[in-house]
Formats: sequence, structure tokens, C-alpha cells
Amino acid sequence: MAVIVGIVIALGAIFGGFALDGGHLAALFQPYELLMIGGGAVGAFVIGNDAKSRQAVIDALPTLFQSARQTRALYLDLMTLMFELLTKVRKEGLMAVEDDVDNPLASPIFVKYPLIMADPHLIEFITDYLRLIITGNIDVYQIDNLMDNEIEVHHQDGQLAIIAINKVAEALPAFGIVAAVMGVVHTMASVGLPPAELGNLVAAALVGTFLGILLAYGVVGPIASLLERKLQESTGVFQCVKATIIASLNGYAPSLAVEFGRKVISAKQRPSFAELESILRPARK
Repeated sequence: MAVIVGIVIALGAIFGGFALDGGHLAALFQPYELLMIGGGAVGAFVIGNDAKSRQAVIDALPTLFQSARQTRALYLDLMTLMFELLTKVRKEGLMAVEDDVDNPLASPIFVKYPLIMADPHLIEFITDYLRLIITGNIDVYQIDNLMDNEIEVHHQDGQLAIIAINKVAEALPAFGIVAAVMGVVHTMASVGLPPAELGNLVAAALVGTFLGILLAYGVVGPIASLLERKLQESTGVFQCVKATIIASLNGYAPSLAVEFGRKVISAKQRPSFAELESILRPARK
């Protein structure tokens, strides 16, 4: 919703200011200029990206209209889940959570947290590393490094759509210039027309440059920036899980391990110590 509101504000201010200054909005309606700019940008996007990058863009665009999932409530559920799992391990041994890890959809622990269950990647991240800890004698530094590598791969995958959209934003002003040049060529080829008609042709040509810059900096560029922010927030949950598991492997009690996880959460989503404690107190019982 905020994306639509932002676009409406940007376009409304620009076109509204133009109209209030006495400009004629009809002069800005140049469908052929839009065809050249949009078609050129789409063609360049197809040429410059493989199927994986194109699919990443298709998958990322709907998320622009979704509210952020990485809320305080999700982090509270995540830390409570990790606390329950680590407490069970501490009391009953590693093998006690084997069934929970192998089939989280049927686990009495996991199913209590629908916000977590709604994110298959997060569930996979948690269960994969608990499974590694259960099945192998892996050094804590190896687990730490492996988690960093997986989080980096997750970030790189998320960057595919952002890079592709940024490239389109960078190319749009150039395609606007191309459309303007084509308009000038058309104007020069029509020098026999009356001055009023030549003026319309020149105006149409200049609109090409205007549209290219407007779309680049007013629409497409901000979309890439928003996707970058969403990617950073999605990485935060993995960092929280990593900090909690590593702290547990280093011998800290579950209540302290989740505190390590809480500390790596962004300040805006981070629950307070008292808030987390009030949630964990019933879990301890």
C-alpha cells in the first residue's frame, strides 16, 4: 500500500505542479515515447538477465505490496521456539528433538508458532542445523562458518532481483534520451510542416527524456531500494537463530542463548528483556 501511495504522491506532485503552472497535461501523453522507453527497458532486462534472475524479479514484485513479516511478534515466537527446543535438548538430550526436527509440521513444539511455520526457509534453516548437531560431531566454529556461508548465499539470491531492477533504473534515462533523439529525427524529417505542428513534435521528443528520468528516479529506483530493505530484514531472522544456536553450543543455558539472539535483532523489532522474560516464564513451567 505504501508503494502505491508513494507513486501517487510523486506523480501527483510532478504532474499537478506542471498543470498548476499552466502546462497542458495532454502534451505529456505520448504513448509512442512510452513504447520506446518501456520496450527498450524490457528488452534490455531480458537480454541482461538469465531465467533465474527474471524469475527472482517476478517473485519479488508481489512482496512490495506485503507488510514486513519480521515483526516483534515473529521474533518473540522465534526466540520462544528456540528456547523450548534448547531446553528440551538440555533436559532430555539431543535425540529428544529428533522427531521435532525431522517432521516439524507434526511437532507439538513447532505447531504452536504459526508465524514461524509460515516461513519454510526459516523452518528449514532451524531444523537443518539442529539435525547437523544431532547427527554429527561438528565443531562450533565449523557450524558458525557454515551458517555465515548459508546466510550469505541467501543474501546473494535476494540480490538477484535488486540488481536486475537497479540496472533497469540506470538504463531508463538513457532510453529516454534515445526516445528524444528519435523524436528529434522525426521533427527534422518534417520541417515542411507548420510551426505549430513542429512545436508539438519537439515537445513530444522532450517528453521522452522527461519520462525516462521520472520512471528511473521516481518509480523503478525506489522499488529496488525497498526490496533491498526487505532483504536486509529477512536476513535478520537467520542471524537471530545463528546467534542463539552458537551460544547454546558454547555451553550457555537456553535463557542466555536466546538473549544472545535477541541482541542481534534490529532495534525497531527487538523485544525488551522484560518482554521476552514474560513470554519465557510460562515456557519454563
